[in-house]
Amino acid sequence: MYTLPKIERFNQDVLSKYHIYNSVFITLPFDSIDNTGVLLPLFTETCETGFKKQETPKEIFDFFSNKFLNNASETEKIDLMFRFIQYIERQIVLFDAIEDAAFPVVNNMEGRGSLRDIKEKSDAKEKDDELIDFLENFNVRTVLTAHPTQFYPGPVLGIINDLTEAIRQNDLLKIKQLLAQLGKTPFIQNEKPNPYDEAVSLIWYLENVFYETAGEIVHYLQKNILQGDAIQNQLIKLGFWPGGDRDGNPFVTTDITLKVAERLRTSILKCYYVEMRNLKRKLTFSGVDTLVAELEYKLYRSVFYSKGEIYITLEELLTQLNKIRAIIIEKHQSLYLDELEALLVKINLFGFHFATLDIRQNSKIHNAVFHDVVNYYLNSDSKIFPENYFDLSENEKLIVLSKVKGDLNPADFENDITRLTLESVQAIKTIQENNGEFGANRYIISNNESALNVMETFAMIRLNNWENPTVDIIPLFESVDDLQNAHSIMEQLYTNPEYAAHLKSRGNKQTIMLGFSDGTKDGGYLMANWSIYQAKIELTQISRKYGIQAIFFDGRGGPPARGGGKTHKFYASLGPKIENNEIQITVQGQTISSNFGTLDSCRYNIENLLSAGVTNQVFGKDKNELSADETAILTQLAGLGYEKYLSFKNHPKFIPYLEKMSTLKYYSKTNIGSRPSKRSKSEQLDFADLRAIPFVGSWSQLKQNVPGFFGVGTALKHFEETNQWDKVSDLYHNSLFFKTLLENSMMSLAKSFLPLTAYMRKDPEFGEFWQIIYDEFKETERLLLKIAGHKTLMENYPDGKASIQIRERIVLPLLTIQQYALLRINELNKEKTANQDLINVYEKIVTRSLFGNTNASRNSA
Repeated sequence: MYTLPKIERFNQDVLSKYHIYNSVFITLPFDSIDNTGVLLPLFTETCETGFKKQETPKEIFDFFSNKFLNNASETEKIDLMFRFIQYIERQIVLFDAIEDAAFPVVNNMEGRGSLRDIKEKSDAKEKDDELIDFLENFNVRTVLTAHPTQFYPGPVLGIINDLTEAIRQNDLLKIKQLLAQLGKTPFIQNEKPNPYDEAVSLIWYLENVFYETAGEIVHYLQKNILQGDAIQNQLIKLGFWPGGDRDGNPFVTTDITLKVAERLRTSILKCYYVEMRNLKRKLTFSGVDTLVAELEYKLYRSVFYSKGEIYITLEELLTQLNKIRAIIIEKHQSLYLDELEALLVKINLFGFHFATLDIRQNSKIHNAVFHDVVNYYLNSDSKIFPENYFDLSENEKLIVLSKVKGDLNPADFENDITRLTLESVQAIKTIQENNGEFGANRYIISNNESALNVMETFAMIRLNNWENPTVDIIPLFESVDDLQNAHSIMEQLYTNPEYAAHLKSRGNKQTIMLGFSDGTKDGGYLMANWSIYQAKIELTQISRKYGIQAIFFDGRGGPPARGGGKTHKFYASLGPKIENNEIQITVQGQTISSNFGTLDSCRYNIENLLSAGVTNQVFGKDKNELSADETAILTQLAGLGYEKYLSFKNHPKFIPYLEKMSTLKYYSKTNIGSRPSKRSKSEQLDFADLRAIPFVGSWSQLKQNVPGFFGVGTALKHFEETNQWDKVSDLYHNSLFFKTLLENSMMSLAKSFLPLTAYMRKDPEFGEFWQIIYDEFKETERLLLKIAGHKTLMENYPDGKASIQIRERIVLPLLTIQQYALLRINELNKEKTANQDLINVYEKIVTRSLFGNTNASRNSA
């Protein structure tokens, strides 16, 4: 049967269904909503027409009000705005559910990037042995973070899940019930979640999505590529940050860290228990039934009666299951062997830890903590540190730090930060005792600027009576300067005898984290991505020189501005000069729910990451290596983009624009995450204190998406004006890395809508600044279309483009309301006697509109 093109499948299974079910939703009778469902489509049309006429959001809403609202008072208009917001939020949920339901139809689950595709290519190219070797040595690690970009509360996520299933089955009665439930379910949390609440929310994805998907993927590979042999390698690893990420989050305490680790262990044991119950119904034959029943009972007690106690060890569980496996093969014709091996695969993947709880803290906090620790020893007449320690050079300090050992008691310190930081090391020990080493064996140092930062952490761990720690210390390089110095810093560590001995005990592997988000905030889109690429080459080279295998852990957000976009293409583009035995990425907020929220999308995206590794290491080892000339062009492009971005970032109106014209300050008012929206508590906004999520998110709310494109147009224009266009054109068509970089920037442009804020060009304070953004946007758009040979943005991804267009149309009224509210706040503040109550109401409108706009974008922060 003929398979429809992807865009036609999208139109048939997503667009058409949305129009049908939205018409049902809009006519449902909700309390006190009156004719909102009738007015919303009229307002959407008014917005579209108004922006085409270059009207301001205020003019658009005022025109709509005069035409359709019958002399409504300001209170009545505000009431309608809130009702519009509530409706639009639920329309987005409906569209999410329809897209999720259609995912396996729109996306070819067995096509390019799938396991089946990998196998067929391997067979065709006679590379089966190489593929098997790859599978035994490669890892994908998805690390779920607590960053607040997911605005759906738990009950709404449950409705999305149920609605997706009802849409798949075309169960109209169930769909109507769920839409009615959706209309009555609050979208707003009255209080901020604590880190444990965040952890519980994300563990839902581990239990219901990752557990099944990762197990099925590895089981498939064992059966179809390894001919039934078990993969010894832990091919798919899961990481976890809620409860362990202390960077800028004072609410992560030691108790919460331990509580989250316990919940992770209980959750995985519960998954095993459910599978054992199912197996018990099948493995009913002699010699097996009693063994299965015993395991089921011990797992049951560990989950439901434990209070922290474990009634079975991992070793005992595996021994017993392998004993059952042997009996089934020898005496029972391998009956139900497949189901038993599927469970063994999962136990190999998840152990008793489920996901590794990473501990993370900022280097500046470590500096203060270590100052406290050294003073403690100096004041106690200890000889561990020399009296002149603080006067030593960095190299002299490194020598001292490499040799210190001790037995600190966190309770001896009055400073809370010092005590909690030291307790985090004790927590790692405790978690390893209960969950196994993989329960918590990584300590990440954010904002790492020197070898001293790493050695202070190393020393702090050993001073906690842990001479040979089973912990990997992971420096996170974020700023452009730190990325450029990273290889020198690592060489200092590799040549330190004590640290080298520590690495040897860890298998001569060093994990290095690279921050796309703060890199872009610091240096702009091109420079951040190119600096990370160059850093990886230099770090690989220096690591190989000292016999160390570098493992790169990429701190990515959802949008291209934070390292998101077509991620699997990025990894497929890495050449042989970059170590690529593992793909490690952070996944957060909307990206978790959109890319890994269902069994189908999770399978699709994990398989694509595996496929990227195969493409790079097995099928195209030397294809993606950049030549010296191509490297020089990329270096020049990054430099030109960096200059343009720096001049923009240093503009005197940059910070005032974000403060006065964007939604930046409203992020702190949303109850979506436990972490503060900026690092310091000062009232004055400082660029260095800005977190990447509110920074990128604020540009997204303005529909300007500056961090995803600014400087790209200027860089390309230089090559056009100097008659060197063929150089960048050839690079685009020959380098998958460069092509992916520009395609992701096109996505940022496609999600922008400059007419929304065009009124700002007439603003006496910010008009010139807005024009700078507009000019760079238009130039970037023109030149990206030219280099790709396209007439419209993303025309080579028609389904993705169509999805963006529909989502943007759904939220257009929401964006208009948000801008209207911001304009009214500015007007009211200029009045002689400001009406604070009215200002508060409009501020609430701005805050409420953040939710729907962010959810609709799916990767906006």
